[in-house]
Amino acid sequence: MSASSKGSAINKNERFVYQDDELIEKPFNWGQLRRLFTYMKPYMRQLSPVIAMMILGTLTRLGVPALVILAIDEAISPENGESSIPKLLLFAGLMLLLYIIQWASNTYRIKYTNIIGQKVIYDLRKHLFQHIQKLSFRFYDKRPAGSVLVRVTNDVNSLQDLFTNGVVNLLMDCVQLLGIVIILLVWNFKLGLAVMITVPLMFLVSSSLRKRIRFAWQDVRIKQSRINAHLNESIQGMKVTQAYVQEKDNMGFFTKMNGVNMKSWDRASALNQTFGPVIEITAAIGTFILFWYGAHLIQQDVITVGLLVGYANYIGNFWEPINRLGQMYSQLLIAMASSERIFEFIDEEPTVAELKEAKPLPKIKGDVKFDQLVFEYEKGRPALKGVTIDVKAGQSIALVGHTGSGKSTIINLLCRFYDPVQGRVLIDGIDIRDVSIESLRSQVGIVLQDTFIFAGTIRDNIRYGRLDATDAEIVKAAQAVNAHDFIMNLPDGYDTQVEERGNVLSMGQRQLLSFARALLADPRILILDEATASIDTETELKIQEALKALLAGRTSFMIAHRLSTIRHADEIIVLDHGRIVEQGNHDALIAKRGVYNGLIEAQYRFL
Repeated sequence: MSASSKGSAINKNERFVYQDDELIEKPFNWGQLRRLFTYMKPYMRQLSPVIAMMILGTLTRLGVPALVILAIDEAISPENGESSIPKLLLFAGLMLLLYIIQWASNTYRIKYTNIIGQKVIYDLRKHLFQHIQKLSFRFYDKRPAGSVLVRVTNDVNSLQDLFTNGVVNLLMDCVQLLGIVIILLVWNFKLGLAVMITVPLMFLVSSSLRKRIRFAWQDVRIKQSRINAHLNESIQGMKVTQAYVQEKDNMGFFTKMNGVNMKSWDRASALNQTFGPVIEITAAIGTFILFWYGAHLIQQDVITVGLLVGYANYIGNFWEPINRLGQMYSQLLIAMASSERIFEFIDEEPTVAELKEAKPLPKIKGDVKFDQLVFEYEKGRPALKGVTIDVKAGQSIALVGHTGSGKSTIINLLCRFYDPVQGRVLIDGIDIRDVSIESLRSQVGIVLQDTFIFAGTIRDNIRYGRLDATDAEIVKAAQAVNAHDFIMNLPDGYDTQVEERGNVLSMGQRQLLSFARALLADPRILILDEATASIDTETELKIQEALKALLAGRTSFMIAHRLSTIRHADEIIVLDHGRIVEQGNHDALIAKRGVYNGLIEAQYRFL
């Protein structure tokens, strides 16, 4: 890789980061946070006893300092003498009872908030994954796989603390604070007001940190997304990296991104930790005011020593939830940064949208018509320019032409991976935009050049074409495409485990499995997109013989650069820059001595 190309790659990534950084300027969206909490609605009935236990635990905690006041003033005061021992034991017993109740209620609360929280995370991740499966190809065209992956994993995971602990803890802390404020003001309004005078000061200081902390955590999510995208790309392209000896350069780029991510995390974490010192300083000032003013009130016989000790206990219990609320706000900021990115995907509408009144496509014969198709991947750059093709059921159609001529685009529109800008695609006279996408694609089989093999057994990979297929049907499909012999030579035959992408198999073997998978689905329309490009000549001849019988009665579309594989097609359509330039069977096009004949001669020259 040249220095200039390296610089271009780095600049491209910097532009990508800049575009993502614009998201940081969004204000804190409380409506979006409420939307996040709607995932808890199905579990409100299960949450009710948890809230009841939370209130019980909070009330018992508020009761302990009150018993301390009574114990000091009524059982420990010198004027009560030895007769105070029974009262002291009584108060000690009551305090022990309150602690037992508090322990039991907290145990129940923690157990079931974790259970409910995990169910909410399960539902959210499920909803997100279901939605991204419905999104159109345009969505994936402009996003790296790692960026999508981080939404389903990291961003959803970052919400676990919020749902498992955060929501109930927030309610518990609010109830505790409200209870303490009422108690302090009721017992002695002046003293209560004096010790809480520092609260507005604390909120004034901490509020200035909130925006900076929110931006910092959003930035962390963006940096993590970049790392995931780069990791996914690096792992997928590891063979290319090693083949061109670019490990050092790749490691340098990853190290740079990893360092940026670490600095981003350190900055967010440091800002997050500023809440603690602010609250501790405020608490120290409040405690100083309590003992200074409280001592003055004791000297004037306005309050007792027990009441002052009780106030000290309540003040300690007051700043603890304040500190947790500060941490909770940081947790909300993290959740907000993640939820923005999650809802960005959930709010993404498929560009290929199914009509509400869409009906299932009835069982088709296989007539296909492309009527004046115009299509653009990018605005102003048409990939198809008024293409019209009329195909009768059972015909085999070959699409040929130079790279970028529009062959795959026609197939993409037939499968409705994209919708045309103008024109229609008709199957048996029905516009495919008027039927459900599932009913359309279930009757169209496709075999791609880049075959994807899933982790699992050979049998499972073939069965992916039709999940209810029997083992006998799987074997029959494999035999039809001459895959049975090589499968039986594997260690465990059809039960042989293959890793992700089927790296233990040759390219030709993976292609044969994709043939078996497509044929098992028994589609009325079969698409072969460079399907024999990775198969040796001997295997290809066997497949061609099998396909003659298998394609009988089906409408088929074949895209092939190896033109010898399509000479028996009923109709050959030659495309150039999105237009049809020639059309006819092999013999007729050769006799024409036009573009198709030129492609044939060019191939033979390079053999």
